[in-house]
Amino acid sequence: MAETDMNDVLKPFYQRASEAEGVFELKDRLSKLEAALSSKKDSGNEDLLKMISDLQSKLQHAEAETISEREKAQKDIQKLTVENAKLQYRVNHLVRALKEADCKLEA
Repeated sequence: MAETDMNDVLKPFYQRASEAEGVFELKDRLSKLEAALSSKKDSGNEDLLKMISDLQSKLQHAEAETISEREKAQKDIQKLTVENAKLQYRVNHLVRALKEADCKLEA
């Protein structure tokens, strides 16, 4: 049950990682397109070069957003780790108190 809860908590982080991978794939495709266009210099390429420039700016924005999301995810993970440790301490303390109470009742 705790593993399922942890998977539910980590699901958004896995989704962000998948989105980041998509950004890197887009970057790779863009560099291939740039390489293909650089070998062909025609007057009709001006529109394509403008499109590439627009794609590059969108890519830079997406990369900045991905970095921001990654930092946010790391902070969230740190908070959850601290909270988990506190809750684990409380559970251990309560279990110990219950065992002591049971021993007193048996005696």
